[in-house]
Amino acid sequence: MAALAALAVILPANAAEDVLPAPESEIILVIEGNIKRKNVDETAQFDRAMLESIGTTSFLTSTPWYDNPVEFEGVPLDRLLDAVGATGSEMTAVALNDYQATLPLSDLGEDGAVLALKRDGKYMEIRDKGPLFIVYPYDSDSRLAAEKYYARSVWQISRLVVR
Repeated sequence: MAALAALAVILPANAAEDVLPAPESEIILVIEGNIKRKNVDETAQFDRAMLESIGTTSFLTSTPWYDNPVEFEGVPLDRLLDAVGATGSEMTAVALNDYQATLPLSDLGEDGAVLALKRDGKYMEIRDKGPLFIVYPYDSDSRLAAEKYYARSVWQISRLVVR
């Protein structure tokens, strides 16, 4: 029931809302910077249920990190950024170990990037690139199977900064 309530507020159809619901369990993502909808100070903080309530998609793809094709499931990044009212030209993804990569906002929807929560149907743990991993459907377009996109594929994400 809480997930349905979160969905009602998070979806872009309610763009006039400036406040997101508060997380009810462990916070796994903080979004800051140029965002309109927030829930804790000047940030948007999400637990797993809140992220999933935005809506997920999945795809099977090869990656340089796994020997066999992997099915990833996660929130499309463009949909997540719409949910927080993000404006700007780029987003920096920050990992738990402070690794950072900057992604142009204009490419996210077109390229099909997702903030993956699951790999092969199981939630990803920190020791296996979780809890959140930016991935692209590398096999869907040959230009995505390139170092430029692999470098943007940050794992163990804890924070997104929109500029």
